[in-house]
Amino acid sequence: MGTTQPDTVTELKYWHLKGVISEALESEFSVGEILPNERELAARFGVARATLRQALDQLELEGRLQRRRGVGTTVAPPRVGVPVGSPRQMWPGEDDDGWEAVDAVVAAPPAAVARMLGTDAAEPVHRVHRSRSRNGQPVAAELIYVPGVSAPGFSRGDAATGAVRARAVLHELYRLPLEGQDRTVELGSARAEDARELDRLPGAPVLVVTTRYVSGGRTAAVAVSTYRADTCRLTLDADTAVLAS
Repeated sequence: MGTTQPDTVTELKYWHLKGVISEALESEFSVGEILPNERELAARFGVARATLRQALDQLELEGRLQRRRGVGTTVAPPRVGVPVGSPRQMWPGEDDDGWEAVDAVVAAPPAAVARMLGTDAAEPVHRVHRSRSRNGQPVAAELIYVPGVSAPGFSRGDAATGAVRARAVLHELYRLPLEGQDRTVELGSARAEDARELDRLPGAPVLVVTTRYVSGGRTAAVAVSTYRADTCRLTLDADTAVLAS
C-alpha cells in the first residue's frame, strides 16, 4: 500500500487562511475587539465566505476567537493557568482549587474504569460529580469513581443528597493512606452531558485527564476530568502538569 509523503500534501485553503487570520489577530487586534463582519473579511482576504467560515470555526475551536450572539466575533482573552494537580499528592477534594461538588450517585462505572478499579463492570460504585470554573467560565467536569470498599463508612442508602452526599463520599477517602497516584492525558470528544456542562457542542474537542489513586496496594478511586480543549493548554515541568484556560 502506498503512502502519501508530507511534501506532496496540498494545504487546504481554509487552513492556510486560518494561519493568515491568526497572524492578523496577533498584530492588528486586541483582546475583546470585535472583528469586521464576514463580508468585509472575505473581501479583505480574497476568499469565499464559506472558506472564511471554516477558518473562523477552527480558530473558535482553538480558543482564539469567541462568538457571542448580538455582539459578533471577538478576540478571545489570554489563557490563565489552572493546575491539574498539586505539587504534593492528595485525594480529590482535599484541596478544591476551584472544584465544586455537585452530587453523588451509585452506578456501574464504564468498563475501562471498572478494569482500573479491579471490579466487575456491573458492580455499582459511588460516582461523585464535580465541576470547575475559572473567572465565571466553565473549565472542566469531573466524575470520581469510588468503590464501596474505599468508603466503608458511607452507606449506599444514606439519606444525604447532592453536594452533601458528594463531599461525604470523598471524606471517606481521606481516612485511607494515599500511597500514590498517576495521570494520563488524552484528546477526546465532548459527550452530550459534558457539552451541556462546559457550554460546548457535542463532539467538541476536550482534554481528558484520568487520575488513578492507590491505597493499600490497590486502586482506591479513579477520577476522569474533562477539560475544554478550546480554552486549555497543557504544559509540563519537572514537578507537575498544568492546564491553562
